[in-house]
Amino acid sequence: MYSINVPLPSAVTSLAADLAADLPLAQRRGRGEHTLVAKRLGGGDHTAYARLEAQGREALRGQSAFEARISGVEQFETAVTGPSPVVYLAVESPGLVALHERLCERFDPVDEMEGDAYVPHVTVARGGDRDAAARLVERDIEPIRWTVDELSFYDADRNHPVSRVSLPG
Repeated sequence: MYSINVPLPSAVTSLAADLAADLPLAQRRGRGEHTLVAKRLGGGDHTAYARLEAQGREALRGQSAFEARISGVEQFETAVTGPSPVVYLAVESPGLVALHERLCERFDPVDEMEGDAYVPHVTVARGGDRDAAARLVERDIEPIRWTVDELSFYDADRNHPVSRVSLPG
């Protein structure tokens, strides 16, 4: 699966890793594995990727930089896919939501995850102890703000960015 992702500042990935330590029975993401998906594009081989990237770059033409903010710790009690609960860092960003909506006009939304169901977030951990997850959700955190001035095309099968696109300020 390929996607367009928002690169995360180290303060966000460090916070996610630190919080995950309080969920020892959950599936945690390692440092460098945290993502913020703007829009899933689809899957396929290298030929498909080249086509998806070209379409994505065209859809991103004229996209300006925008602000994002980690506002708290939340959870999906029942995940659409994979183990539950999913503890995550909530992301507030009208610019990201608008970008997602625009990309959904170009690429079909994934049912139950995108379009009207889109919740910008950074996964901390999946599964594990529900009580521990509930306690973590009640924790107050310092908000983290940053300017999103680039996006990445991401290969989820290989778990790494393939290329980047700069956004004008």
